[in-house]
Amino acid sequence: MSGPLQPPRSTGNPTPPPALARRGLWAIFITTFCELVGYFMLAPWLLLRLKDGGVSTSVAGLFAASGWVGIFVVTPFASAITQRLGRRPTLWLSAAVPVVATTGFLFTDALPLWFGFEFIAGVASGLRWVLAEAVVAEFAPPLQRGRMVGLFETMVGTTFVIGPALLALVGPTSNAALWIVLGFLVLGLIGSLMIPPLPPAHDAREARVGLRGVWHALRAHPLVMSVGFVGGFFESGLTSILPLYGLALGMGAAAAALLVSASGLGSALMMLPAGMAADRLAQRPRWGGAHGARLAILRVCALLTLLATLLIPLVAGAPWLAAAVAFVWGGAGGSLYTLVMIDIGSREQGITLVNSTAVLVLSYTLGGTLAPALGAAMLDWAPVVGFPALLLAIAAPGWWMLRKAR
Repeated sequence: MSGPLQPPRSTGNPTPPPALARRGLWAIFITTFCELVGYFMLAPWLLLRLKDGGVSTSVAGLFAASGWVGIFVVTPFASAITQRLGRRPTLWLSAAVPVVATTGFLFTDALPLWFGFEFIAGVASGLRWVLAEAVVAEFAPPLQRGRMVGLFETMVGTTFVIGPALLALVGPTSNAALWIVLGFLVLGLIGSLMIPPLPPAHDAREARVGLRGVWHALRAHPLVMSVGFVGGFFESGLTSILPLYGLALGMGAAAAALLVSASGLGSALMMLPAGMAADRLAQRPRWGGAHGARLAILRVCALLTLLATLLIPLVAGAPWLAAAVAFVWGGAGGSLYTLVMIDIGSREQGITLVNSTAVLVLSYTLGGTLAPALGAAMLDWAPVVGFPALLLAIAAPGWWMLRKAR
């Protein structure tokens, strides 16, 4: 099986000056932090408000999936938009749209409009996601790429914790929470406008973009798609319905919202060590170099995901165990994504790197889209048997695929 674990190839992209690289990294880190804290306050707030309004669990799950659909729709075209606008203006655009969408939630309770706002916010998030990941991977020092990408993903993971924790503090369904969300998004927009000028990508003119570029990257590295799907399903997809899962277990609204924090805490604590381990083990011949080291860590993460999923039948009798399972899902799923992103950054640059990142985000988003839609339906129809069976149907093949990968 071919996959992401292949030797890096040089693309001839000029190395950014160290000072510019540091400024760019700091700006991406800070603005992404502000935007995601706002998002992870907003997501459970919207779900809990819908449930308070009498919306069924299935419809609430479809609403959670609509943002992921927006990400999924725009991801194949991220490279084309970036090629047309440039990396910096695309980052500005991706920060401005969520501000507009969140303002819409303040002025209407109409469910169709909420679906629309969630969708366009997802489109903007998809652009930001692909481009921010690519810029971090490209600007990171080669010998510290695992550390920097892991640190970035850890920062993202902390927002899973901070956002819901702030929501629980100010009130899971309070109107004040939405104003705080808007404040964080505005800070992210202001910070994005301060991102320094980025050097032009060397392949800005000749790189394949859009669907052609994504298809080319997918054919070259199909394992990226598979690993990304499993990571997205368990880290972000299930996280978006953890409040519904908590309510199904009989938890209160605040405790159910904090399950999202448990998942985010797993991401925050596991992704940086995974990236650092990839850097360290890459220097040891017994692991077969950087690519062999990443494959070994990927296998461990997939196995942890499977083992945590096997505990699901026990959670109904011990709801406290749900937090532990969510912790492992978030950490192991996030580490799968992190390790593949490190590998992509080791072999691509410029618009080509954006294309390869788009494949990873596309697959991660597909998992993130299917998990809330299918998971919420199973929680409605067959919470005892159907929900665990769905999760095992994703975790087991993911582990087996990596076990067989060479």
